[in-house]
Amino acid sequence: MTTATHHHAFARTDRSRLGVWWWTTDHVLLGATTILILLGVMLSFGNSPAAAARMHVSDPFHFAVRQCLFAVGGAAILLSVSMLSPRGIRRVSVAIYLAAIAIMVALPLMGHHAKGATRWLEFGGFSLQPSEFMKPALMVVASWMFAEGQKGEGVPGVSIAFALYVVAVVLLLMQPDVGQTVLITIAFGAAFFMAGVPFAWILGLGAVALGGGISLYFVFDHVASRVNKFLSPETTDTHQIDRAQEAIAAGHWFGRGPGEGVLKQQVPDVHTDFAYAGAAEEYGLIFSLFLILLFSVIVVRGLFRSMKLADPFEQVAASALFVLVGQQAFINIAVNLNMIPTKGMTVPFISYGGSSMLAMGLTLGMALALTRKRPGAYTPSDGPNGAFG
Repeated sequence: MTTATHHHAFARTDRSRLGVWWWTTDHVLLGATTILILLGVMLSFGNSPAAAARMHVSDPFHFAVRQCLFAVGGAAILLSVSMLSPRGIRRVSVAIYLAAIAIMVALPLMGHHAKGATRWLEFGGFSLQPSEFMKPALMVVASWMFAEGQKGEGVPGVSIAFALYVVAVVLLLMQPDVGQTVLITIAFGAAFFMAGVPFAWILGLGAVALGGGISLYFVFDHVASRVNKFLSPETTDTHQIDRAQEAIAAGHWFGRGPGEGVLKQQVPDVHTDFAYAGAAEEYGLIFSLFLILLFSVIVVRGLFRSMKLADPFEQVAASALFVLVGQQAFINIAVNLNMIPTKGMTVPFISYGGSSMLAMGLTLGMALALTRKRPGAYTPSDGPNGAFG
């Protein structure tokens, strides 16, 4: 780093790698993401004791301490990945996609089985969920294939992208993980749409997705039971969602105060799937809306930046990544508010979980890298392809 760096954050003349990164990265996106990571750590200290008591863990702050470690890891991944050039992002994505798919193939043999699904690989006290890392990698590689296919140089880009998507869906449904399947289908559909594919194709994909969604109800018992619970709550046990609703309502405008939540003690998974309900009870409606605002800023500003990119691959890949983050936040919060059937999905950066935190760092790191200001990135001129690439 140059001496100028020490006087102000980074001088505009600072040509160090970090200095160049600072002046080319979107500060609004970076700021909103940083606030979410810090809030996730803060909220974990409120939700950890309730989760530890429920799971008979002696240290009340067991989950909070681990969440701090995950947050540092997630921030490190976000920082290092966001420094890559678009070419670097493509290479990393191909490697991660192949590695995640290989692990997902091995899961039935060596995976950890919990809550009726085999989604995790356990080693050294940590559990890794490969599908979390596969999602952003698939979006980038599929977007790359769409862009290559459009060049008309004989690369069957659309076919390759669909093949990668189908492999991912088949492996997810074998676990089974219907939530992630829905999530990658929506984000893949968004990439497909933004790649400028003929409308007939999009209608076709929509019809297949709708048919697939309906068949999930008949194939998977747990999907049927969740949908039935949602449609006719009076006929079944809705303990979890009822407790979450009560916790959210009890928060009123400004919440009961940090660590003062009472109803969250009764909410199963308050540190993971229902972290939003725990936050709403302790910090209130205003804070809950602030969380939603942060995700909205990331998605809207991210898509706005993506749409202005000149390169078709960068435009589609960045858009798909922002849709992925926004959609995941939307699904979790909608479940907490009882707007859609329950789904085991984390709120990005807020819910406890190593795989979720690290994978979200990767997802937004890629998105920040693709939307960085580079010579020629936002105009159709043929400037160099990146600050470092």
